[in-house]
Amino acid sequence: MKKLLFALSLIGLSASPAIAAGDAEAGKALSATCAACHMADGNSMVPMWPKLAGQHPQYLIKQINDFKAGAMSAGKQGRFDPTMSPMALALPTDQAVADVAAYFASQAVSANPKQQAAAVAADLWNGGDAERGIAACAACHGPTATGMAAAGFPSLKGQHATYIEGQLKKFRDGSRNNDQNGMMQDTAKKLTDNEISELAKYISSL
Repeated sequence: MKKLLFALSLIGLSASPAIAAGDAEAGKALSATCAACHMADGNSMVPMWPKLAGQHPQYLIKQINDFKAGAMSAGKQGRFDPTMSPMALALPTDQAVADVAAYFASQAVSANPKQQAAAVAADLWNGGDAERGIAACAACHGPTATGMAAAGFPSLKGQHATYIEGQLKKFRDGSRNNDQNGMMQDTAKKLTDNEISELAKYISSL
């Protein structure tokens, strides 16, 4: 079933309309308002706000457009956030969205201080938990957490542990539901608070 969902996600991506090619230089100018939270180079200094540096442009484009949809539908569609959804509307065209995504994707993500995580985190990351139907995180996000751009799976490399933990909990309670085929929601629902916390520390150190 997991293989089928993965295949369908690839089919869906290949059938999507062509994404405008982004211009990183143009995106740099447009990203000025993003810098207040995410910093000029996309390496947020506040753990609750994600780093955007080095993220796949396709993923950034999807998230910005989902935030737009959340704003325009009062949270009924896409991904709603009281701060980000209005900010996303400031990028009115597909080209502007693509340009900002290209700029942040071109930046190098900063490394985090190493955090000691319980052994369960490495076990879940590398092998999952077959008894509970949890796939290995690395199967989608890659052994070094750099993700898979073509499949729409984001890079988690260098991401803040606080942000990762918060998003996993949002997937678990359904307050975030813009993941492909509900894969992250399905996984997060099977994780305990402790597992989420330890996974976040482990991932942020990769």
